[in-house]
Amino acid sequence: MNLKNNFSISKILKSNVVMVFLTFVALLILLTMGLYFFQEKLIFYPEVLPQDYTYNFDHSFEEIDFQVSEGIKVNALLFKVDRSKGIVFYSHGNAGSLRSWGYVADIFLNLKYDVLVYDYRGFGKSGGSISEENLYHDANLIYEELIQLHDESRIIVYGRSIGTGIATKIASEHKPGLLILESPYYNLPDLARNIFPIVPAVFIKYQFRNDIMIKKVECPIIIFHGSSDEVIYFGSSLKLEKLLKDDDRLITIEGGHHNDLANFDVYHQELNKVLNQFR
Repeated sequence: MNLKNNFSISKILKSNVVMVFLTFVALLILLTMGLYFFQEKLIFYPEVLPQDYTYNFDHSFEEIDFQVSEGIKVNALLFKVDRSKGIVFYSHGNAGSLRSWGYVADIFLNLKYDVLVYDYRGFGKSGGSISEENLYHDANLIYEELIQLHDESRIIVYGRSIGTGIATKIASEHKPGLLILESPYYNLPDLARNIFPIVPAVFIKYQFRNDIMIKKVECPIIIFHGSSDEVIYFGSSLKLEKLLKDDDRLITIEGGHHNDLANFDVYHQELNKVLNQFR
C-alpha cells in the first residue's frame, strides 16, 4: 500500500511540475507575442494634437511642416536667436508632443543657439505611423534641408532617450559639428533584455543600434547620463563609452534620473562648457 501511495504521489508531483512548466511556457509565449506585435504601444506614447492647435511659448518661433512622403507631413518648430552661434537639431523622447517638447529650446536659446525640434510621425500634428525606418527617413530628410541653409559644421545633432538612436544615425551618415546624446541606450535589444530578461532579443523589432552606428560618427560626441536613471540603465552609457573616440566624453550626472537632468546645475555647466568649446 505504501509503495502504491508513493507511486501515486510521485505521479501527481510530476504532473504538477509539467503543468507549471507548460503554464510558464504559455505565459512566456504570450508575453513574447505581445511584445512583438505591440512594440509601438510599449515603446511610444504619443500625444496627438488637433491640426488647428496653437503652440504657446515664451520665445518666438516658426512652425514648419516637412513633407516626408506623399500625403504625410512632419510638424516642427524653429526657434531663432539674434547672432546665433549655430543650430541644434533635436530628436526628442518617446512620449508627448511638441506642446511640451518645445520648451527644451530654452536651454539652447539661452546659450545663443537656434533650435529645430520636430515631432515623429503620429505625434502631435505629424501624420502617418511610426517605424524605425520612418524615423530615420524623416530625420534625414529634415537634416538634408537644414544643411541647405546652415554651415554643417555649425549644426549640433542632439538626441534624447529614444531620440539618441535617430541622432546617432544622422551623425553617422553626415558630418555635423557635434553629436550630443542624453540618456542613450546601447541598443534596444540590450535595453529590452535589461527590462525583460526572459524575452529573446530576436523578438525585438526595433533595433536602434547605437553600438554600431556610434563607431561611424566622425564628429565629437558628448554623452550625458544620470547615474540613477530608472528607465535606460546607466550601464548603457558605460558600454557606449568604450566605443568613443579619444576626445569624446561621457558626462555622468550623479543622482540624475531619466527625466530630470535639466534640474541639475552640473548639466547646464557642462553643456555650457561643451558648446563654448564647440564655438
